[in-house]
Amino acid sequence: MSEKVNDKTQKISTLRSFQYPNFTLLFTANLISNTGTWAQRVAQDWLVVTDLHKGGSELGIVTGLQFLPMLLFSLYAGSLADRFDKRKLLIVTNAGGGITAAILGWLTISHRVNLTEVFLLAFLLGLFGALDTPVRQAFTSELVGKSDIANAVSLNSANFNIGRLIGPAISGLLISAFNTGPSFLFNAGSFLFVILALFLMNPTKLHRNAVENKPRKVAEGLRYIKSRPDLIAVITTVFFASTFGLNFQIFNALLSTKVFHKSAGAFGALGSILAIGSLLAAVIATKLDQKRKPLFVMYCAGLFGISLVIQASMPTYFSYALFLPVSGFIALTTMIAANTYTQTTTPQELRGRVMGFYVLVFLGATPVGSPFIGWLSDTLGIRQTVAICGLITTFGTLAVYLIMRENLFNTSNND
Repeated sequence: MSEKVNDKTQKISTLRSFQYPNFTLLFTANLISNTGTWAQRVAQDWLVVTDLHKGGSELGIVTGLQFLPMLLFSLYAGSLADRFDKRKLLIVTNAGGGITAAILGWLTISHRVNLTEVFLLAFLLGLFGALDTPVRQAFTSELVGKSDIANAVSLNSANFNIGRLIGPAISGLLISAFNTGPSFLFNAGSFLFVILALFLMNPTKLHRNAVENKPRKVAEGLRYIKSRPDLIAVITTVFFASTFGLNFQIFNALLSTKVFHKSAGAFGALGSILAIGSLLAAVIATKLDQKRKPLFVMYCAGLFGISLVIQASMPTYFSYALFLPVSGFIALTTMIAANTYTQTTTPQELRGRVMGFYVLVFLGATPVGSPFIGWLSDTLGIRQTVAICGLITTFGTLAVYLIMRENLFNTSNND
């Protein structure tokens, strides 16, 4: 009898963030939007590599331009999140993202698209994403309250990876039947659901302090991070794992087309297969209440790098696809642990700026990393590039551990 009660309690605990209506509303809308986002990512890569007949260098530049705004504007967006109403900011950013995706869809369907326009629209989509991401990250605590942040982050990661599971498959089918244009229009329409959900929210049910319309200096957030060696270690580890390891879109696009010589459907399937492991990691994370410590983040990041080296050695499309969920599982476990630790150990009044810096490191280095990875794949080969990225991830994490280990052990003893 007691075992049944414990099982029921665990189930309630796993899904406890859904007791907040605002969270449930936005979660549902984000599921549609995340599906559209992944549909566009697959279509954009396919457009560059196949329709426009470009290689790894151009694909890396497109990816780099899409994430360049993260480098330029993430810190500023974090200060906006601490200063203004996050719900209203998210309405603006989602409207901008939807319009940008719609323009790319129209250009593609009308057969007017060229590489320069893809570059420009990738940058604009990244601009709205750069403004959106720190605000959305900080908004999580307002939806559920600090006590349930860890659970909400894990559920949001599951949501993201359900979108990753469905989106590439839908995009692969759309590309096979109608080419890439409809995938972009599908993503444009998905933003409308998020905007509607934000309008339908009950602001009185948000868990927040009164919003003070006064300057929130970015330097205050940076000084706070500087005073936290544990956060420095976590965020530096995230830099290595995200900049060099989390490049599955480039890896999959080039391996499926240049090495395994597969179709759009097979390329899209790799994104869905990857999401199986990522989704499993997110589901398991919802059951964990305790804060994931910095050392846990670093152990996972080191294993992630090793998994990429193994991934690079897979001889066939089937074996590559079979191992892909393993890499996805380890990668997302690393990122959920890092995100959760950063959010739950940061004061609310600084959370927007700290998450702005976190996003800057998590995605802001991509404008440098992606073109480098694209160039390296053209120069040395894509398999060699994946293996090198894995080694950099593992040895970079090891270096952080060796440099910061005394502070990390002190943090572990104090927690």
